[in-house]
Amino acid sequence: MAAANDLRRGMAIKYNGNAAIVLEVHHRTPGNLRAFVQAIIRYINTGKSADVRFGSTDKVELVDIERKQLEFSYKDHNGYHFMDPETYDTVTLQENLIGEGRDYLVENLSVQVLYAEGKPVQIEMPASVNLKVVESAEGLRGDTASNVTKPAKLETGKTI
Repeated sequence: MAAANDLRRGMAIKYNGNAAIVLEVHHRTPGNLRAFVQAIIRYINTGKSADVRFGSTDKVELVDIERKQLEFSYKDHNGYHFMDPETYDTVTLQENLIGEGRDYLVENLSVQVLYAEGKPVQIEMPASVNLKVVESAEGLRGDTASNVTKPAKLETGKTI
């Protein structure tokens, strides 16, 4: 058991008898009310999200999380395919589990996959990723008085 104030993004909890992963946590202290913790959770079994509120003194049951290092292989219409480098088993994850990291996945990239109750629930991307810029607009000559920014397209298709 842990205090609701100790909830963090990525933790697995048991809520209403179902295991869930915490997606977002906000600590709120309204002026004339008691402090509370507002969290967005995703149920592991159904994949549905819910907005829940805990009192600051409430206790939450934690679920054990297992971490596995997997390598990204490829993406197709079935989902994102990852390989375990030790056993060579392939795991297919749906886009909702990948999140914003999908724009930075390149072949053979190692990521941490979080498992709760034997099911993959979330991935953790590395802190930095080396990507190639495949297309960029030309800079204008003489436009050096300030910081020049221009759009660039990465090898994954994301434009930054």
